[in-house]
Amino acid sequence: MFSKKQESSKIDPEQRELIEYAQKRVKQKKNLFRHFIVFLAGGVLFIILNKFLDFGSAFRPASVDWFVWAVLIWFFLFLIHALNVFLLNTFMNKKWENEQLDKLVAKQKARIAKLQTKVEQEHPLPKSGSSIPSSTDRPLNS
Repeated sequence: MFSKKQESSKIDPEQRELIEYAQKRVKQKKNLFRHFIVFLAGGVLFIILNKFLDFGSAFRPASVDWFVWAVLIWFFLFLIHALNVFLLNTFMNKKWENEQLDKLVAKQKARIAKLQTKVEQEHPLPKSGSSIPSSTDRPLNS
């Protein structure tokens, strides 16, 4: 009646990473779709405010209604959001981040190795057979 859960239901780390990546991508696309809906509703609201309610009808930069500029700027921001989700995320994903991290770590290790050899050449350690005079080797002057 009361049985223990099976151990086979655990997800291995690789599968978990794939699931988390898929969840992240779905969330990004969902947010982009929300942005698009808000963009459309906002554009319609701007047109109604300007054309039908005469809000800011006197304000016409470059002889163009203000709502056109507002919608163009918003479209530009939406376009950046879409490029980020569909284009940049495919190139700069977790794999790309790991590759960049590995490159930087390799550079740092090479730099440390170069500094280590430079220090060893400039300040060599004494050989194990030779003795270093210490304060206990000197005779005491009384």
